Amino acid sequence: MADTQSAEQAIEQARQAADAALRAANEAREAANAASAAIHSSGGFDTAADGIAHAVSAASGGVIDPFVFRLSIFVLAIFVGYYVVWSVTPALHTPLMAVTNAISSVIIVGALLAVGVELMEPGTGVARGFGFVAVVLAAVNIFGGFLVTSRMLAMYKKKS
Repeated sequence: MADTQSAEQAIEQARQAADAALRAANEAREAANAASAAIHSSGGFDTAADGIAHAVSAASGGVIDPFVFRLSIFVLAIFVGYYVVWSVTPALHTPLMAVTNAISSVIIVGALLAVGVELMEPGTGVARGFGFVAVVLAAVNIFGGFLVTSRMLAMYKKKS
């Protein structure tokens, strides 16, 4: 008789655990559907970081705001960039400047695309303005980088 009662209790506990798992799965499905609806209503994500931020927000049940997630990535990037730049030995400075110039070249291509936005589209004035500012700043960075790099390479040349 005791074996029958313990078996029935075990069956009931298993049934309750299955119900709890089913409720959790339904909640996860609802969160995924809400995230999917947010994606479709906003026309999609502009970057992978937006998609990850919204996925984290949906997975946490909306506890983590996507803005906070993006802000934490930005702050971590600041710290990583600081420690990477300050740990560069002087011998690696010239190749690092060359890579920085290459990155600025990619930035200037995007800025030129922003400047070339059609004039007839509504709301493109701000994009064109920021694109122009980006072109100017990236151009200064590129040409200044080449000047600094050439001066540093001149330091390693034999004097005649």
